[in-house]
Amino acid sequence: MFPPEEYELLDFGDGRKLERFSGCVVDRPSPAAEGKRRTDSSLWPEADGQFVRHSRTEGDWQWRKKPPSSWQLDCNGFQLLLKPTEFGHLGVFPEQSVNWQWIAEKVRRSSRTLKVLNLFGHTGGSTLVAASAGAEVTHVDAAKNVVDWARRNAEISNLGERPIRWIAEDAAKFVRRELRRKNFYDAVILDPPSY
Repeated sequence: MFPPEEYELLDFGDGRKLERFSGCVVDRPSPAAEGKRRTDSSLWPEADGQFVRHSRTEGDWQWRKKPPSSWQLDCNGFQLLLKPTEFGHLGVFPEQSVNWQWIAEKVRRSSRTLKVLNLFGHTGGSTLVAASAGAEVTHVDAAKNVVDWARRNAEISNLGERPIRWIAEDAAKFVRRELRRKNFYDAVILDPPSY
C-alpha cells in the first residue's frame, strides 16, 4: 500500500517501534513489541522524534530535529496528513494497509456501488480507500477534530467530491439512529479504539 520511500518499519522491540514516515524517523510505544528484542540497536539513537509516556494516557514528543507541523504520506492513491498528537499517534496506523488493500479489492469487485459504513473512522484511511474504489461511504467518529482531519485528507487526495458523509458522533448512538431510520449498509468497517 505504501511506496517504500513513504513508510518503513525500521525496527521494533522492548515495547517500542521505530518507523520512517516520509523521511521523518520516529520512536514510539507499541504494545505489539512488548516482550520482543530490538533487532538493530544502532538505528534507534538517530530517531528524529520520540514519544515518551508519563502515564497510561499522557505523554509528549521529544524532538532531536524539529519536525514539520504536518507532512503528508503517499498511500498509493490517496494522501494522509501526518502530525504528532498528544497520544503518540501521527494520524495513520500503517498496520491497517493490509485491510485497506482488502477493502479496495472487495469494493472494486462489486457489480454495483456499495454503501459502506466506517465506524471509528479516525483520519479516514479506510474511508478514502473505499471511496477511491467506488463506494459511497459514511464516515463516523466521535471526535470532530478528527473528522475534520479526515475530510482534509479527502481534499488533499482529490476525493473531496466523492460521496462521503462526514459524521461527528458517538458510533453506538449513530448506529441506533440508522437502525430506527432503516438505513442499511452493504459493509461495515469497525475498528474501535483499544480503550
